[in-house]
Amino acid sequence: MAKSKTNNKEFEDKKEMRFAEIRAVVQAEDDKLMVIEGYAVVFDTPATQCGFTETIDKNAFNGADLKDVPLRYNHNNETLIMARTRNNSLTLTIDDKGLFIHAELIDTQSNRDIYKSIQSGLLDKMSFAFTASEDQWDYDTCSRTVLEIDKLYDVSVVDTPFYDTTSIYARALGELDNHKRSLDSEKTQQLEIEKYKTQILMKG
Repeated sequence: MAKSKTNNKEFEDKKEMRFAEIRAVVQAEDDKLMVIEGYAVVFDTPATQCGFTETIDKNAFNGADLKDVPLRYNHNNETLIMARTRNNSLTLTIDDKGLFIHAELIDTQSNRDIYKSIQSGLLDKMSFAFTASEDQWDYDTCSRTVLEIDKLYDVSVVDTPFYDTTSIYARALGELDNHKRSLDSEKTQQLEIEKYKTQILMKG
């Protein structure tokens, strides 16, 4: 397995979004209070799509920047924010299972629409946008483990898994290929060095 580090200047360009197969839970104390709860991240649970497997390590959020995290719909920066940690309408809890979110939505038309869609089961998935500062690749199994998350940009209610609609998956596979080529190049160089050493010894 090979570990890789990401430089700080590369973080913004490497923002990733990951889909969690967890059903959003709706809880309301009364008809006027709109509360949604669910896991945006589940630890140590491999997710496989088209032969590529990714796992979020249980310690990945240790030291992560969780300041001012918004709750969005489909990671869309152009729509109204549903809730936010800055004003305590969104709370994030890291437990043994993953990253748990609790949000109390203010009474806006967009929030009412999303809340009703969650209640009816039309929306039942969550996701999170992040940058990874350390990960580990297993080239034999085409898998990646995210060991360290640098920053959490948002958590989102999503209607369609990101693997099906964005280029994130394709880029992840591209990164895997780059790592493989880098590793193969290093192995080739090492073999050439060892071969050269052997030739020198034989001549001596």
